[in-house]
Amino acid sequence: MTKLGELKKKLMENPEFRVEYAQADADYRLIEEMIRVRMEAKLTQSELALKIGTTQSAIARLEGGKVSPSVSTLRRYAEATGHQLKVSFV
Repeated sequence: MTKLGELKKKLMENPEFRVEYAQADADYRLIEEMIRVRMEAKLTQSELALKIGTTQSAIARLEGGKVSPSVSTLRRYAEATGHQLKVSFV
């Protein structure tokens, strides 16, 4: 196992770390999904920004994980990429 893999395995033994890791993982999955749908729609960040009434830098911050998007922002992002937003509790 790599040193990084060993470190992760050791850290995952800590319940508090596991909770934080799961949250960060969920955040990154959302970001990856946002980028995927934008790319599938063949939109640049600038083009998407124009469609939803914001700036390219705001889209970059969203996709970079620098800010947490509101449900309204996610809905506009989804619609601009030809999708519908579905939120669920599991």
